[in-house]
Amino acid sequence: MEEKALYEEDCLVIIKFTPTAPHCSLAILIGLCLRVKLQRCLLFKHKLEIYISEGTQSTEEDINKQINDKERVAAAMENPNLPPTLIISQQNVPQALPTG
Repeated sequence: MEEKALYEEDCLVIIKFTPTAPHCSLAILIGLCLRVKLQRCLLFKHKLEIYISEGTQSTEEDINKQINDKERVAAAMENPNLPPTLIISQQNVPQALPTG
């Protein structure tokens, strides 16, 4: 995880993750789960970018586009056929503890 200051009050949070195998079919789901959890838990103003570690996935570029495109993420979240894993990740997210 990497964090950079964008403006006075904004932070850029960059997450890079490695799927379990080069042809992992759950890579998009993993990225969506990370996005949903972090968006709900980060208490400060932020821009979130999530990427698959370079060279670890055969469709890396397409997946990175999908998990960082607001419209694609919104469409995925409205999909009634989402696996229960993602639906559960949206519920009962504990609040992050304040820092400082």
